[in-house]
Amino acid sequence: QVQLVESGGGLVQPGGSLRLSCAASGTIFSIYTMAWYRQAPGKQRQMVAAIARGGSTNYADFVKGRFTISRDNAKNTVYLQMNSLKPEDTAVYYCNANVQRSPVGRAENYWGQGTQVTVSS
Repeated sequence: QVQLVESGGGLVQPGGSLRLSCAASGTIFSIYTMAWYRQAPGKQRQMVAAIARGGSTNYADFVKGRFTISRDNAKNTVYLQMNSLKPEDTAVYYCNANVQRSPVGRAENYWGQGTQVTVSS
């Protein structure tokens, strides 16, 4: 199996910063795209940022210029640096990874359990 464990969430004031981490563990041959999603109460889950294994990135318009996604392939870990946080960034943030567990298997999507980010004064 594959486990994704997020950390780094919490309460922060508007304009503040947080850094989320997500570490993948278990039976892993290769990890392709890793991404962060978020879900606010009463709203659908939405993609925040994604990063390919080679490092190319994609951001939702509402976080461009404020959030930065990065990854450490040696540690099977993805990060989300969140700056200039706004109250509307309040949500549960989920890690997603496309993981190939063996050389002959196909890649599958896995999700973390989520970490709460609250932006409030």
